[in-house]
Amino acid sequence: MDLSQKIAELKKKKNAVILAHYYQSTEIQEVADFVGDSLGLSQQAISSNAEIIVFAGVHFMAETAKILNPSKKVLLPDLAAGCSLADSCPPEAFKKVIDQHPDHVVITYINCAAEIKAMSDLVCTSSNAEQIVNSVHRDVPILFAPDRNLGKYIQKKTNREMLLWDGSCIVHEAFSFDKLMKLYQSYPGSKIIAHPESESHILETASYVGSTAGMIRYVKENPTYDYIVATEAGILYKMQQEVPTTLLIPAPAEEDNHCACSECAFMKLNTLEKLYNCLLNETPQIDIHPSVQQKAIAPILRMLELS
Repeated sequence: MDLSQKIAELKKKKNAVILAHYYQSTEIQEVADFVGDSLGLSQQAISSNAEIIVFAGVHFMAETAKILNPSKKVLLPDLAAGCSLADSCPPEAFKKVIDQHPDHVVITYINCAAEIKAMSDLVCTSSNAEQIVNSVHRDVPILFAPDRNLGKYIQKKTNREMLLWDGSCIVHEAFSFDKLMKLYQSYPGSKIIAHPESESHILETASYVGSTAGMIRYVKENPTYDYIVATEAGILYKMQQEVPTTLLIPAPAEEDNHCACSECAFMKLNTLEKLYNCLLNETPQIDIHPSVQQKAIAPILRMLELS
């Protein structure tokens, strides 16, 4: 048997479910039970009846699944699969800012550590950030963390000032504006779509700005155009399945690499072999201190209720 078949057998034997983000490799997406964005994955994590959750994504995503399922075993194929955005918001430094602004409602983007979620009043994803911000009365000041680009975009959408944490994702800040414009000129009539973690000058070129799931939905609803896609290139696999005859082009990165696109090195640390081994050996496991879990689950559940 090949690894995919072995994983399928192990999954059935152990009553396990595999959740994968759109940015995972093609072979991992193929063996997953559900492929989605952060909101969809959170919803799947809380609704799953499986005893074991294998999270093919990055560390904060597996942590979120564990927060929502404290009694279940949550596995991450490679513990080194971190996140530059989550790392940009250390808990100690964030606590100081919260203490300096006690009147602010704290809204954190789901791309952060469990300790950051535990300090939050609300959690959001790129799918529902506008909705979550609008759920707070306009007279109440907001501290938004950790992504400044998403924060700036939501400020513009809601016409609301927020105190923004100065964090960012290296993948979504890697796009080259000059290369993007040259590529756009090479495909007259094409549309640029972008993830809101991208910088403002990239978002201003886009016909559509939204989450990974939102981008896929937009392309599916408008399949007659060519698209330049400004997010992590892993999304193209699932997107192309939805629109097999549509031309999809990854937005070019500043640095030249093997695909000339922007890829998340952390996401790509997970491999099919690591996924198989973690399911076979039921390790590495995600563990969260009970006090952190109890504080972190409340703002996530509020988000899911509002969504």
